[in-house]
Amino acid sequence: MKPAPFAYLRPSTLDEALTALAGEQGAKVLAGGQSLVPLLSMRLAAPAMLIDINALPDLGSVQVDESGVRIGALARHAEVLASSEAAEVQPLLAMALSHVAHPTIRNRGTTVGSIVHADAAAEMPMVLRLLEGSVDVASVRGRRTIPAAELFAGPLESTLAHDELAVGAFFPALAAGAGVGFQEIARRHGDYALVGVAAHVQLDGDAVASARIGFVSVSDVPVVVDVTDAVQDTAGDPAAAALAELDPADDIHATAAYRAHLVKVLVPKVLAAATDHARERARQRMDS
Repeated sequence: MKPAPFAYLRPSTLDEALTALAGEQGAKVLAGGQSLVPLLSMRLAAPAMLIDINALPDLGSVQVDESGVRIGALARHAEVLASSEAAEVQPLLAMALSHVAHPTIRNRGTTVGSIVHADAAAEMPMVLRLLEGSVDVASVRGRRTIPAAELFAGPLESTLAHDELAVGAFFPALAAGAGVGFQEIARRHGDYALVGVAAHVQLDGDAVASARIGFVSVSDVPVVVDVTDAVQDTAGDPAAAALAELDPADDIHATAAYRAHLVKVLVPKVLAAATDHARERARQRMDS
C-alpha cells in the first residue's frame, strides 16, 4: 500500500519545527522513520503533515560525562552503539542496542525516536525505564523533562503533547557497585524479541542491596519489577516474583504461557550476569 496523502515540511530551525507542530494537531515528526514509515505505508497512521527534522542543527550528538549519556534526537542507533565512551559510562546501552533490528535499521533509526514511539517490543524504551532516565521535550510553550516513569501512557502512546518534540534523552551513568545484564530471545537475530530481559543490580559489599528487572515484549508498556526481596531471600524465586507483577499476552508470535516460560528461563540468567558484572567492576576499581 501507499501512504495516505500528507503535507511535508523540512524545517531548518527548531523554532520553525515547533511552530509547525503547534499549528497542525495532525502532524507527525519524522526522524529516522524506521517505525513511522511502515505505519504510513500500511495506512495505520495517516498524519495531515510530516515534519522532517533531519535538517535541524545540534540534535545529532552523543554527549558523555560522569553523570551519564545524553543522546540527541537525530543520533542514530549505530552512532550510540559505536560510542566506546557511552558504553563505558552506561554499559547497558551497548548491550541492548546490539539487539536492535539489523545494521541497516540501526544506521537510520534514532534512539530517541524509538523511545517516544513507546513500543513495548522495542529495547530502548525499557532500557530508559530501567535506568530511570528521562526525555527532554520542547514546544512553543517552552521545555520540560519527562522522567521515564511518567513517559509511557499505553501501547504505542507516550505522554508527549501533540505540539511537543523530543529533543534528547538522558541515561544515567552506572553507579559504583552496580552491574547490568541483558538477554533476549527472538526467532531470528534482529527480529522483535519474543521476550527480552534486562537487570540492574546494586551491591553493598558482596551482597545484593537492590535488584530490578525490565522486560521487553511481555506487557503493553515497558515494565520494571523490583525483585530485591526475592533475590535476598535464599529460598526466593525472582522469576516468580516478577511474573506476579506481569501480565503476558497471547499474540501471533507467542502464547502467554510461552512468554511466561521465557521469563522463568531468562530472569535468573540475566540477574546472575548483572551480579557478576557488578562484582567484576568492583574488582577493577580495587585494582586501579
